[in-house]
Amino acid sequence: MRIAVVDGQGGGIGRAIVEKLKAAMPDVEVIALGTNSAATGQMMRAGADDGATGENAIVHNMKYVDVVVGVIAIINANSMMGELSPRMAQAVGESRAFKVLLPINRCNIHVVSVEDAPLGVHLDNAVRVIQEYVRK
Repeated sequence: MRIAVVDGQGGGIGRAIVEKLKAAMPDVEVIALGTNSAATGQMMRAGADDGATGENAIVHNMKYVDVVVGVIAIINANSMMGELSPRMAQAVGESRAFKVLLPINRCNIHVVSVEDAPLGVHLDNAVRVIQEYVRK
């Protein structure tokens, strides 16, 4: 089982995702895919098993992962202040991987009928959903 965490900007949310995944499932391979080196670095420091940076790294790796996790913006072209390119969004969206998206209401996306909760609650929910998926 290979899980990709995709993040950009400062990498804080990606770092939190990696920390929670590794704590809950230490034997699962987690790869950090950052839109920039700061985001990748944060996720690597959080315990990701491997990491890569940039458009080509994200596009390429979408073919080789079982799960992709990140904020909902990773399927929206030009989100994260333009860091997430249209090719990245397309690769994530077209990937056959199981996608776990945190409903962070930024980038002009507002997800309705979802609990408005602190980031920590969303992170715990994401890890729980991934654990259930892995057990299948």
